[in-house]
Amino acid sequence: MTIRRILIIDDEDDIREATQVCLEVTGEWEVLTASSGHEGLLKATAEHPDAILLDVMMPGMDGISTFQELQTNPATQDIPVILLTAKTQSAEQRQFTQLKVAAIITKPYDPFSLSLQVTQALS
Repeated sequence: MTIRRILIIDDEDDIREATQVCLEVTGEWEVLTASSGHEGLLKATAEHPDAILLDVMMPGMDGISTFQELQTNPATQDIPVILLTAKTQSAEQRQFTQLKVAAIITKPYDPFSLSLQVTQALS
């Protein structure tokens, strides 16, 4: 069994913790966390995880800006990014699909299927 590493970047403590527990319990994930886009960029560069779960709406540096920074850095540009978003309007979803992300998972997500959704997005 191969343990994969995933970085969760989300400004909400409860979402970050719940997502971490879901991935650790239902999947073979070692979970790293960051509470802001800036912290996420630093951890992604230093730790080079196998994937990143990135919240779209965050204060300061939002998820889209964080994603763009990840893409411009040669050390992080090849890490697959999955967006986590509560934005479900079709115009917002179209904006996200124009980005080269591995997947978009809508909040609230099913905690029991999250690990499977992440695995499928990365296959």
